[in-house]
Amino acid sequence: MANNYVNFISDEHLIKCIDILYNSYLKAKENLTKETFYKNKIDVIKLTFDSKFNEISEEDLINNEIIRQVDKTITNHIGTFHENILSGIKNFEKLPTGCDIKSNDNKIFIELKNKFNTVKGEDSRSIFIKLKELTDKNPGSKGYYARILDTKKTNKNWELSYKKVKYKDPSIYIISGDELYKLMTKEENALFQLYKILPKAIDDYLKSIEKDKTVKENSALDEISSETEKSKRTILDQITFENYSYYLGFDKL
Repeated sequence: MANNYVNFISDEHLIKCIDILYNSYLKAKENLTKETFYKNKIDVIKLTFDSKFNEISEEDLINNEIIRQVDKTITNHIGTFHENILSGIKNFEKLPTGCDIKSNDNKIFIELKNKFNTVKGEDSRSIFIKLKELTDKNPGSKGYYARILDTKKTNKNWELSYKKVKYKDPSIYIISGDELYKLMTKEENALFQLYKILPKAIDDYLKSIEKDKTVKENSALDEISSETEKSKRTILDQITFENYSYYLGFDKL
């Protein structure tokens, strides 16, 4: 029976990958309490400028900041989404340790990141060494450092320089997302297939889930608003007080 979505993985596998990511969204939103919202300290000076220059109400301003924090958490799960998708391709599997994905015949080893600027310096060197160790143990194999979102289409030997030491090996490659999908699926436009079908697949998934399995809004703004009712402060002053009351003068808010 033909697939409804893409050629290279089953419909069931794609929907399962969407479900895993959706649950990450649920968890990220549910976990954003006032305590977690404040964890890395809020830049109240920037928020003041944002409010005035962009003519945004304080409530909308804080909602935007909350969305930004949730988005930062979700971004970390997008790479996992691609790992899950690619592990559903025939003759490939996702690994709990070592590299992220490998072929069943141990001819291809992949370390996958979602974006080109995710890894720098020592981490790049660590990836190179890890891939080289795997290819050394499996003669004739290739190791790929894959970046789904890259600055250009690429599939070439990876040359790395770190602390004046050059790293290069004929079995180690750096590869962009489109080329990785092509390599693993043997289909020229596999990543494009996924991109085009995602809206429909997501809509189908959302229609299929239980009605009570919906995204619960975070409690951070509700908690802050509740405090403003007691203190009579503005939302921004309340956030400033709760973050910086130990600073000189800020306890007067």
